[in-house]
Amino acid sequence: MRNAGPIESPTDPFASVPLPSSSVSKKPRIEGLPPGVSRDIFGPPDRQEPRPAQGPSAPGGPSGSALPPVAPPAQPWPMKDKEPSVPMFGATGPSDPPSFGDTEPHRRSRLLPGLALFVVVLAALAYVVPAVLMSGSVLRGTRVAGVDIGGLTVTQAAEKLRAELGTKLSRPVVVDIGAQKDTVQPDEAGLELDVVGTIGQAPSGFPSPREVWQGLTGTTELQPKVTLDSSQLARTVEGLAESVDKPAVEGRVTFSGLRPKAREPADGVLLDRDDAVQRISDAFLRGGGTVVLALRPAEPVTTAEAVQDALTKARRAVASPITLTSGDKQAQISPAMIAANLAYVPDTDGKLVPEFDAKAVLAGVESKLVDAAQQPRDATYQIVNDKPILVPSRTGRGVNEKLLVADLEKVFDEGGSRTVPVRLGVVAPTVTTKQVQGLGIKEKVGSFTTSFDCCQPRVKNIQRMAQQLDGYVVKPGETFSINEVVGERTVEDGYVEAGQIVGGRMVNIVGGGVSQFATTMYNAAFFGGFEDVEHQPMDYYAQRYPAGRDVALLYPDTDLKWRNDSDFGVLIKTAFTDTSVSVTLWSTKRYDNVEAVESERRNFTPFRQEVSSAPDCLPTVGERGFTIDVTRVFHKDGKVVKKDKKLTTKYRPQAQITCAGTGQ
Repeated sequence: MRNAGPIESPTDPFASVPLPSSSVSKKPRIEGLPPGVSRDIFGPPDRQEPRPAQGPSAPGGPSGSALPPVAPPAQPWPMKDKEPSVPMFGATGPSDPPSFGDTEPHRRSRLLPGLALFVVVLAALAYVVPAVLMSGSVLRGTRVAGVDIGGLTVTQAAEKLRAELGTKLSRPVVVDIGAQKDTVQPDEAGLELDVVGTIGQAPSGFPSPREVWQGLTGTTELQPKVTLDSSQLARTVEGLAESVDKPAVEGRVTFSGLRPKAREPADGVLLDRDDAVQRISDAFLRGGGTVVLALRPAEPVTTAEAVQDALTKARRAVASPITLTSGDKQAQISPAMIAANLAYVPDTDGKLVPEFDAKAVLAGVESKLVDAAQQPRDATYQIVNDKPILVPSRTGRGVNEKLLVADLEKVFDEGGSRTVPVRLGVVAPTVTTKQVQGLGIKEKVGSFTTSFDCCQPRVKNIQRMAQQLDGYVVKPGETFSINEVVGERTVEDGYVEAGQIVGGRMVNIVGGGVSQFATTMYNAAFFGGFEDVEHQPMDYYAQRYPAGRDVALLYPDTDLKWRNDSDFGVLIKTAFTDTSVSVTLWSTKRYDNVEAVESERRNFTPFRQEVSSAPDCLPTVGERGFTIDVTRVFHKDGKVVKKDKKLTTKYRPQAQITCAGTGQ
């Protein structure tokens, strides 16, 4: 065509396809298809056959056709009754297709695992929830001797047990000792409820399933644990023994004036201490009751015949004076002086032999035999203007004391001439200047004073011990012991019977009351900075002593020992009045100040009240028990240079004893 322009590419790819004409209308029908597209491209409505591919290379196809090749028709899924089954996923045999009609077994198979999981979760919750609620406390339903502590924290359970169970365990033990009965209280045996051990038996923490079940459905019964202080009980038994012991009486001959006085030997009985401790312990652990304590016999070694023989010798010994001679000098020992210093005492074989104190006799007569200027003198110190002044020792001449004793005792035992020549010799002082010189004894390093009521028998014992220890020198590195230096307190040494607490009981013993002197010395050594080696606090607190710094003293086992751990000597000086005793230690100061740091008093325990009708009853004032800590702190150059380990003292409550019929 002449007027035709260049043919442009249509926007619609089907625009180039000629549209078929309708016999009714010349216009093309558009039924939802793009313009120029007929339904016939999909084939007849009942069946669409695949068309041969159209394209430039296809046979019979119009050249330059742009239609894509027709896709092959879809194949239907083979059915069981029409097509053989095709094995799938490597199956070797025919497989049935799933049946959509059998739904109940499938629903049941899915429901059962769900139910099982629900039961497991429910069971877990039934354990975990109460377990969490119970954790951190004592298992519910736990009881100790009827006291319910279930569901409480450990601290709450401990407080409840102390408050409610402590009183239940306070049942005393009655001891039957021969014809005498006594009562031992729990505090006297050191009996205590072991709260920690008792609660430790109870399940706590995060409970196991079995414990949860037990806590929800039942109870757990526990027995309380109690402890006994064996050392405290031993002291209590010692106090019981002091009241029942009757040691064997040994024969002895002494003098009352010039008249010989015989003491006949006699059997005795002693409390079996070890057996008593065991029996009382067992009784307390059983919950109280009555126990019978065993007494064992004590037999003397002397005989009545030995006493009669000694009586005959004693009468002869004081029949006339003894004359001592030294050259042209002489001195007489009167019968009264002989009687005052002579006794017949048992030896290891059970015989009675003479024992004579020649030193006491020579103190009065030696000056008649030897000039006083020639006599020896021990080195000592005198305090002048509050300073220790050394008085040097001196070697001299004197009567040989050991030889004189041997000669006189032979006369008193066998008889013979009553004129006895003495032998003089060089006598060295007991304490030499060298021993105490250069020890740095120059200043006061520690001092302490305690008070007491006047004119009691115990005052004589305190003063006598002070006399014996006045002027004693403790060398560097030496350990001082009261029992070793003083020895047993006896009537012969000037001690008297007085009341003293032994094992929680007030008893009368020779030397009673000397614990006050030991307390005074302990505090002087404490503030002097010397090492504490051995001491035992008193059982009960007495207001006249500093709390936590008192000392019990009883021969031979209960002692006070302290060590001079300095490079200097220590001089012990004592002083006393009718109402006080003082101990002062002189040496060289090592510290500017020694301080006693006390804690608050705690754990108070009430005292009980008793009425006693015993003939030897001694009344006591009730005193609460408590616990206190004391720490010794050493200061030098304005700073703390040392601290001792904390010392904890636990005082027992002292019963208030009223003696029936005395109004006390």
